[in-house]
Parts: sequence; C-alpha cells; structure tokens
Amino acid sequence: QTKPLASVLKDVCDAWSLPNAERYALQYVDGRQTFITESNRGEIKNGSILRLTTSPDQEAERLYSGIQSNNSDVKTDSLKKLASLSQDVTFAQEFISRNGLKQIFHIVEEGNDTGEMLAHTLKAFMELMDHDFVSWETLSATFIKKIVSYVNMNAVDAAVQQLSLSILENMVPTSRLLFELVKKEVTLDRLLTHLQVTNAQLQLKAMALLIALLLAATDAERRDMMDYLREKNIRQFIHKNIIHSSEPLGDEMAHYLYVLQSVSLNLCERRMRTSMDPYSQEQRELLQSLRQTAFESESEAPASAFSTERRRSLCAKEFRKLGFMNNSNPAEDLRRAPPGLLALDNMVYFSRHTPNAYSRFVLENSSREDKHECPFARSSIQLTLILCEILHVGEPCSETAQAFYPMFFGQDHFFEELFCICIQLVNKTWKEMRATQEDFDKVLQVVREQITRTLSLKPTSLELFKTRVNALNYSEILKLRQTERLHQEETLAVPVLELRERLKPELLELIRQQRLLHLCEGTLFRKISSRRRQDKLWYCRLSPNQKVLHYGDVEEGVHSPPIESLPEKIPVADMKMLLVGKECPHTKEKSSGKQNKDVLELAFSIVYDVEEYCLNFIAPTRYEFCLWTDGLNVLLGKEMTSERTQTDLDVLLSMELKLRLLDLENISIPDTPPPIPKPPSNLNFCYDFSHAEQ
Repeated sequence: QTKPLASVLKDVCDAWSLPNAERYALQYVDGRQTFITESNRGEIKNGSILRLTTSPDQEAERLYSGIQSNNSDVKTDSLKKLASLSQDVTFAQEFISRNGLKQIFHIVEEGNDTGEMLAHTLKAFMELMDHDFVSWETLSATFIKKIVSYVNMNAVDAAVQQLSLSILENMVPTSRLLFELVKKEVTLDRLLTHLQVTNAQLQLKAMALLIALLLAATDAERRDMMDYLREKNIRQFIHKNIIHSSEPLGDEMAHYLYVLQSVSLNLCERRMRTSMDPYSQEQRELLQSLRQTAFESESEAPASAFSTERRRSLCAKEFRKLGFMNNSNPAEDLRRAPPGLLALDNMVYFSRHTPNAYSRFVLENSSREDKHECPFARSSIQLTLILCEILHVGEPCSETAQAFYPMFFGQDHFFEELFCICIQLVNKTWKEMRATQEDFDKVLQVVREQITRTLSLKPTSLELFKTRVNALNYSEILKLRQTERLHQEETLAVPVLELRERLKPELLELIRQQRLLHLCEGTLFRKISSRRRQDKLWYCRLSPNQKVLHYGDVEEGVHSPPIESLPEKIPVADMKMLLVGKECPHTKEKSSGKQNKDVLELAFSIVYDVEEYCLNFIAPTRYEFCLWTDGLNVLLGKEMTSERTQTDLDVLLSMELKLRLLDLENISIPDTPPPIPKPPSNLNFCYDFSHAEQ
C-alpha cells in the first residue's frame, strides 16, 4: 500500500513478462468487480483477491469501437460487456470522456432493433447515467421520443419496456420540462395498460413512473391526474390484482402503494386548511342543510309563518341541538383550520349518505337530559382532526415508508366513509362512558385509541374495520390499559428496588450476549442511493468467534449467506467508534437534498482502521438499528444506549422480580427491615443430639 499504484502494476507485469504495464489495471474478482484506483485503493482488505485485467481506458477504447462495429455479434457482445462494466465509476468516466454516450444515443435514435441489443444499450445507458456525470437535461428530444415509443409500442421485448420505464422515471424529477414532456407523451391510459400485465417487474416499473409523475406534478395537475385515475377504477384494480394477487407484495410495490395512498389523502389538505367563510353562500347552504336534514319534520310549518326574530331563535336552538358551541353563529365553530371545511364536508356526507344514522344520532342526543348529550358538530370537528393526524393528511410522503392500509384501496370515498363509522363510534363510546360535556376530551382520547389500535391490525376492508372497532368497546380499552399499566408498574418498595439493582448486571450481560448472537446471525441491508430507491442488497455478520465483521453484496432472495461468501472483512480490533444519525458520513452527503427523516433514524456507521475508513449502514427497521448499534457498542467495550436496551431490561427485570416475589403474594413488604431481636441470655434451649443417640 505504500507504493504508487503504477509501480505495483509494473512489478506484477514484469513478474509475468508483460510489456506496457500502463495498459493493465487491477480489479476485484468478487462482488462488483470494481477497478482499483489511487482513490479507492485504501478500501482493499487483507485477503481480497484481485485480478490483472485490461485497464479501464483500454476497455473503454475497445468497447467504444466495438459498439460501432458493423458485425452485429461483435456489437451485441460489446454492448453486453458495456452494460456490466458501466457499473464501475472509473470505467464510466473513461467511456463518457470518449463521447461514448453520443454513440449510445446514435444506436437508440437510428436503430430499429427492439430485442436483446437494445436491452443491453439501455442498461448501459442507465448505469452510465447513475454516476451523475451527465445531466438528464442534456438528452435530445429524438432520444426521449424513441424511449417513449418503446413504452407506447406493444411488440417490444419486456426487458426493453422495463428499462425504458426506468429511464423515464429517473428523468421526471430532474426538470419541469422533462416532466411535461413525459406526461404528454406517456398517457395515464398507457401506464394503466402496463399495470395490468402479468410480468411483476414491468408492473412495478410502470407503477414507479406513475408515482414519479404524481410527485413531480403541481397540486392542480395532481388533482386532475387522481380524478382521471379514479374514473379508470385504478383503486379497484390495485385492490384486486396487486394487493390480493397470489404473489406476495414486494417492499418497493408496498412503498408505491403507500405513496399513492398518501397522495390521495393529501387531496383533502386544501379543504382541511381552509376556514369557513361566513359570507360564502355555498358554505352557508351546506351548514343549513345539516339543520334541515335533522329537524325538517319538526319545522314543517312554513317559514313565512314565523317572524324573523322567532325564526332566528328557532335556528339557534336547532344548531345547539346539533352540538355547535356557538349556536347563534355556527360558522364560528368551523373557523379553526385544520380541520376547517373538511369537518363540514364530513358532516354533510354523513347526513346525505346515512340519513337514518344521522337523524338517530342528533335526535337521540337532543332528547337526552342536558348534561349527558353527545354534541354531534363538536365531536365531528374534533374527530376529523384526529383522523387527519392518524392518516397523516397534509404531511409530505416519506421516502422509505411502506405502511399503507389495504382497506384504503377497497373503498371509494375512503376518508368520508371512515368518518361515518367513527362518528357513530363516538356516540357509542360516549354512552358506554356515561360521559358529560366535561368528559369530551376524555371520550375523544378513547376513540383515538380505539381507531389506532384497530388500524394497527391492518383490516382488509372497512366492514372488517367497523366490526373490530365496535368490538373494542370502552371496557376492553380499560382492560388493555390496565394490563399495560401492570406491565409497566413494578412494586416500588425499597427492598424490591434494592433487589432490582442487584439483578441488573446479570440481566445486562444476558442482553449483551443476545446482541452479539444477533450480529453473528447477520442482517440484510439495503443500499439507498440519493437519486432513486435501489434494490441492491448487502449482508453483514459477525464471525462466530466475535473477532471479525464479514460483509459483501448479495443477490435478491438470499437470506443468510454463508460467511465464506462474504468477501469483505473488518477485524473488531480495528474498529474505532460508532456514529449514528446526523454524524454519519452517508447522511451528511445527502443533506443537500430534502433530508430524509426516516433514513436519519436508521443510519449508523463504523469508523475503523488507522485511516479512519467508514462502513455505512441503513438498518431495515428501528428494531435492527437498536440491536446492531448495541452489539457494536458491546464490541467497542461501551455501554448499550438504544431505547431497546431499556425496554428489554425492563421486561427481563419485571419477569425476574415476579418470579422471585411469587411467594410473597398478598404480603405487604415493609419499607424498612424488621429490627433484629437481642441475643438470648443463655443458649440452653438448644437440643443436644448426643444424648438422644445414647
């Protein structure tokens, strides 16, 4: 490592009597087969196997002429080699500097081939663009039109269509101009056709492009696109053919469905952030329709029969019965945004689509004695706010989340229908709690808990949600709370606290062992690039003797590769420290763009070796993050600091204490030990065994 790379190469070439050492380079045999350069030579580990190969500039030169060959076999082979070599940054630089992209554009723009050769060309193009040496905005209109034509044609190889969709997906976020071009050329109808194919990869890439278009659109464009997709029944199609297909749902598709759900729900944001305008005729009519639907039978006498004053007092009385706080001017209740007009929309939807349930709710409560009635309007406004918070309405999409609700795709007007179920739940819970106006916040807190607990079970349809949320009544919630409280609370007597402290070191050692065993089993990590979600995976595990960390790239579908198949390693003795969150180099690199909170919470890095290299991780889940950071801290001889350590310790302590205190059930433990009695004046009461034997 102390010699310049050129002289190392010269020594190797001399040993094998090879002239022109500058034409050769070293390259890893395993993994991604990267070329060794002065900038990355420090990453070579002891035990890495390198091969002598043609240098990247020679390779680039050879392939540059190879892809211009008139012999189609030579051309196809060159493009195939180009597609695999382009993953390497050194080669990509050499090839691009020879104006190689121009040749690729030429092959695509001029060629009529739609088979294997084109697939290799597009793959090479994608890999070269991935290094960010060239801006997507430099692409010619002819090239883009050609890529679009592969998406729009039917008789094209599936691999070509997948790559074309990927290229367009990467183009869309880079500039407004490219977004408009792709949106105009690739119609939503065409994307929906691709979504309906049986080829899962093609389906996934079509969904990726659709999501990229939705995210890059302005609010108005997004609204129009979502309306069009709704007309085309995309929701029913996704529910039937993607969520309930025989194939399990992949992580990437789950993420796209989450984004689609998030974008759909965010269409409510505008109404949610708009306060009611008391001077708007349309909004006033909506408000009056609530009153009329509820009390039309009571006020059958013609309005003209009453004086203005009388009519006003009658309206105020009816608005009070509806549960508005400000009954003389109910619009005031809807001035708070959020939930703004969204609460009014929900109330009107409930009154029009389930008029019987609406009338029953209002009339039942207006006839109750004053202090026990459940205020419909006040509850609706608060419930709308709670639903917006639970469903994250108005929040930007996370870049990694996959938590979508299957029932969202099983129902039109999801938000309004969910509201209709939950507002009836409010009334039911109100009665179960025998609540008065003072208990309003307490009731809504219970309702929030009922909704979140039921949603966490991921019901597949709103009907199932309704059944489960109604089964989770107030007494069930109390039982659950009681159980959870018992789990958390320990007997706080002084002797018990002393026992706790004595047990701690032993249990912490147990947790340490568990963390190290988890590291020995290893974990599959995903590489996330700054520009697109990538499905490149790598695996890391600790050797059984806990002396070396082994890691390396793996293929999709490999769950626990043997330790021998992981080429890279870091001796534990070389590890210097552990960095988490914002301190990690790979999160600092990306801080220029929109910082991704999810990734920040899951990122950690190991600093190792004299040169202080870093191995960067992004944990698949918070649980894995805790186990890995704890395990690495144990290896570094430091304290385990994750929140998981505390919860695990609490659980183990709680179990151990319960076992130790089993015999003391129902016996109150005094805070101070009882006094020790004085010794007796003589010990004659002792039994003398020697006499008994005689």
